Amino acid sequence: MAIAAAIILPIGLIFLLSGLIINFIQVVLFILVRPFSKNIFRRINKEVAELLWLEIVWLFDWWANVKVELYTDQETYEILGKEPALIISNHRSDIDWLVGWVLAQKDLPFDIFLYGSKQRVGCLGYTIALAKKSLSYLPVLGWSMWFSSLISLERSWNKDENILKSGFRELNGFHQPFWLAVFVEGTRFTHTKLLAAQEYAVSVGKPIPRNVLIPRTKGFVASVSHLRSIIPAIYDITLAIPKDKPRPTLLRMLRGCSSVVHVRLERRLIQELPEDESGIAQWCRDVFVVKDALLDRHLATGTFGDQECQDIGRPKKSLMVVICWSCFLFLSAIKFFEWCPFSWGGVVFCAVFLVLVLVLMQILIVFSKSEKSTAPKVPPPTTLKENLLPA
Repeated sequence: MAIAAAIILPIGLIFLLSGLIINFIQVVLFILVRPFSKNIFRRINKEVAELLWLEIVWLFDWWANVKVELYTDQETYEILGKEPALIISNHRSDIDWLVGWVLAQKDLPFDIFLYGSKQRVGCLGYTIALAKKSLSYLPVLGWSMWFSSLISLERSWNKDENILKSGFRELNGFHQPFWLAVFVEGTRFTHTKLLAAQEYAVSVGKPIPRNVLIPRTKGFVASVSHLRSIIPAIYDITLAIPKDKPRPTLLRMLRGCSSVVHVRLERRLIQELPEDESGIAQWCRDVFVVKDALLDRHLATGTFGDQECQDIGRPKKSLMVVICWSCFLFLSAIKFFEWCPFSWGGVVFCAVFLVLVLVLMQILIVFSKSEKSTAPKVPPPTTLKENLLPA
């Protein structure tokens, strides 16, 4: 426990203090800039938000050294980051969203000079998601995502339909390439949920999934229907963890434990999708049937061998951001203690603040965890009908 605290506390201090500074800047920009120009606000907010989000990318890339192997064709790889895109992916691990951030970060000029070409995408600050509303209440990180156009859902279609329409209207004025992520399974993959999905598939005569859950298509259909005119492509992503590698989690990353994530990305033109809602929903279900077969093959071979593995490198930008924040906050702390004389009240304040840092980090860890599941029991049919929405 002492070792874990010794690791988490300094990382948490940097993240919390820098995050509060970022949140304050975002509030000021939201009040003073956004009423006059949403586009200027988005451009500035992108750069500001990245100064926080890159700290988490650093945790993934540099501290834990988690490797991402991207399987896609060269033509698609060159397009990434140059166009708006709707992203659909299986929801396999606790940090699937972070894999997207890692791919979306921007190279420094030095990285491009070193590698001779683009390695990462460069649209990190323009990554948006459909997510549960509780995420927007998450201190520091959730607040920063809310300022960056996070679409927060209630998980009740009667309420979410209007929320989606309002969010999509905002995106219609988005003049920069952005990524909108939709996890259509609606929840993270666990064995218990897979068992429930299999029982449901049997009951309605649908293909029985083995590695994915049955997609809930209402959000995806609404996204395609409203954004078809401004989003040219869908990025169909399949995530897999090699069976001989540990599953990455936020807690393991904080402890510096490495892992490997395989990402298969296929670009699909949105104009090729059906026009009617039922056709769009069926297209999504068919994609997940194919995704299920791809994951079967990955389990057998350990790779997505049908696509070329791209070298995405490891940009220095996230490392530079963490170094700069560390130096700035360290020097600020020295100046603060020089200015503020010793007092027991100050000691108590610092102690309470450190406890709050540990509490915040614990909240982040718990929030990112998947539900524990061992799949020992089959839920009764009535429970299945309550928990699984017909796609």
